[in-house]
Amino acid sequence: MATVLPPPSKRQKREILERSKVQQDVSTTSITGSIRARFVDSEGAELAETVEIPLADATEKNVSALLNTLLQRDREDFTPYRFRIRVPNSDIVIDSYPSPSEFLEVLRKHGIENPFETTISLTAEPQSVFKVQPATRMAHKIPGHGQPILTAQFSPKTGSILATGSGDCTARIWNTETGTPKHTLQHSGWVLVCSFDPSGTYLATGSMDKMVRLFDPDTGKQIGKPFTGHNKWITSIAWQPFHLWGEDGPRLASASKDATVRIYTITGVTHHVLSGHKSAVTTVRWGGLNHIYTASQDRQIKVWNASDGTLRHSLNSHVHWVNHITLSTDSVLRTAYHDHTKVVPASTEEKKAKAKERFEKAATHGGKIVERLASASDDCTVYIWDPESQGSKPINRLMGHAKQVNAVVFSPDGRLIATASWDNSVKIFDKDGKFLATLRGHVAPVFQVAFSADSRLLVSCSRDTTLKTWDMRTFKLKTDLPGHEDEVYAVDWSPDGTCVAAGGKDKAVRTWRH
Repeated sequence: MATVLPPPSKRQKREILERSKVQQDVSTTSITGSIRARFVDSEGAELAETVEIPLADATEKNVSALLNTLLQRDREDFTPYRFRIRVPNSDIVIDSYPSPSEFLEVLRKHGIENPFETTISLTAEPQSVFKVQPATRMAHKIPGHGQPILTAQFSPKTGSILATGSGDCTARIWNTETGTPKHTLQHSGWVLVCSFDPSGTYLATGSMDKMVRLFDPDTGKQIGKPFTGHNKWITSIAWQPFHLWGEDGPRLASASKDATVRIYTITGVTHHVLSGHKSAVTTVRWGGLNHIYTASQDRQIKVWNASDGTLRHSLNSHVHWVNHITLSTDSVLRTAYHDHTKVVPASTEEKKAKAKERFEKAATHGGKIVERLASASDDCTVYIWDPESQGSKPINRLMGHAKQVNAVVFSPDGRLIATASWDNSVKIFDKDGKFLATLRGHVAPVFQVAFSADSRLLVSCSRDTTLKTWDMRTFKLKTDLPGHEDEVYAVDWSPDGTCVAAGGKDKAVRTWRH
């Protein structure tokens, strides 16, 4: 009688899974040969000695890992790189890095007759030039609100200013360094939305009282009269990207339960009303190409021209409410000219130029500007769209969640997508929709997620009263952040990476630092 091997144990299965995760991106097709490459920085200075890279393993991820190894970095300190190929003896630069199967064809197309005998230069551009430390300790518990906290957002200028909105009909501005309240901003209904403009000069708040109010974050004083026009409560606010601001200052778009989106000037005058949805508008986003994206409970996402309010596309693939949308450029549009260098240009024109440069650098792929959109829905799926090139046809459909998807966010470098769901999990996909990992640890629905500014970490908040930070290299739990006494509804990671803040049903703001 033949001996039947027992099925693998749980530990063996886990080890097999680990090995499959850390394995390199090895192409399945048998690609033979190798290329000689030298690594240079953007100035042309050599970074490492010339190496031979087998074509079968020459994916951008593997080449990035090879360069980090040549630079003798520890795995924890690896910097993700994007590569451009410089064609020898010419000024031609190939912007988009080809896949291993396309590599030889792309080189030959650009005049390299014998790629195996030619040394090519790879210009390495670091995608993350600074490192955010994980939040590990609670810095402050700040009481003040009299009802649950429903929304929280940091100022793009600094990690020391936080705005929160609550069911007690107020928004509050806090100093997270000292752990003290700064200003209390009054509404006559629950405050559902707080949104700083990209320069950090204004704070817009939207409420159940059907109005949008504008405040000065430094003084706490209301600017002008409330913005009226909606006949139901405000669900979302989006500011015009800084590089598109006109002479008359910024504009902002507000979405409402009344199925419309209104575009206001800074003085509160309604510029356009976008009416086309048949049910409540859940989220509005203002893209860097001057398009407005709206998601609704009528199962549709609409793309509008911001300048004249005309409809460009209607995206109809979802079969249930669309809860949330995000843009691949959200992070860079939110922070405009504020970056890790802390250098603020002097004039408005220089600020606009820097904001536009940052947006174009983040959005340029293959020589053209690509602004992708991801949408999360109650139909348990997420879709990725590129309305500019694909029109109303989705790029990919991301499945795997067993219950409704609450939120979706792109990482600041645009490479990862994180989704939060009622099935107690967070899922990570790459920018094209390839599934990478499920982050399990929460024991109740996950409400929101936020990436750190360097895209290496993710924080999630849940009904189970905890926040958790996750490592985006290993897709494992980095730190558990207990402390809240009830459900946590809102979380944000400051754009400078120094602070995580959250609020929820226990009415207190809590901040965490390294």
